[in-house]
Amino acid sequence: MDMKLEVVVVPVADVDRAKDFYTGLGWRLDGDFASDGDLRVVQVTPPGSPASVIFGSSITDEAPGAAQGLHLVVDDIEAAHEDLKQHGADPSEVFHDVNGVFHHAGAEGRVPGPDEGRGSYGSYLSFRDPDGNGWYLQEVTRRLPGRVDPSATTFASAEDLASAMRRASAAHGEHEARIGAEDPDWPDWYARYMVSEQAGTEPPS
Repeated sequence: MDMKLEVVVVPVADVDRAKDFYTGLGWRLDGDFASDGDLRVVQVTPPGSPASVIFGSSITDEAPGAAQGLHLVVDDIEAAHEDLKQHGADPSEVFHDVNGVFHHAGAEGRVPGPDEGRGSYGSYLSFRDPDGNGWYLQEVTRRLPGRVDPSATTFASAEDLASAMRRASAAHGEHEARIGAEDPDWPDWYARYMVSEQAGTEPPS
């Protein structure tokens, strides 16, 4: 049975302040519902995300700011950093972890700058909402095998597709340099590369 994560609840003290913050980041406002009592539910969705974020009043017993370690995936960590700055999120600088596996809690083990080889899963930044709920952005450009069905490749937005095409273009340039000739079947090569990159399978040679 499929079990798809759809909603993450984030505890906040000031619902309207949180609503302004998250929609100010460009997250889609899905709804703002209130009952006759004190129940209020606001739902927002990060761009391209299949899961949404809910906050409000009387929806969680957790203290405001208690949500930590929430991760959003992007395919260009430096572009995401600039986007967050422009939208007032005050992100940390881009970093990678000293051990290169995952990141430590808090600021322990942070090494300034993206992963040295710019490996997928290796570069991060962090930011907090006005209540102190902690978010990370993680750069993922190539999935580990088995994470994505290669027969069901999708892209969340035109920007994601364009980024994938740019990476395919760079890799194809290296491919043509190796074979010492122009590749007339480059559209097929691009397609195989983009699918393999997303699914974590062997790229075309």
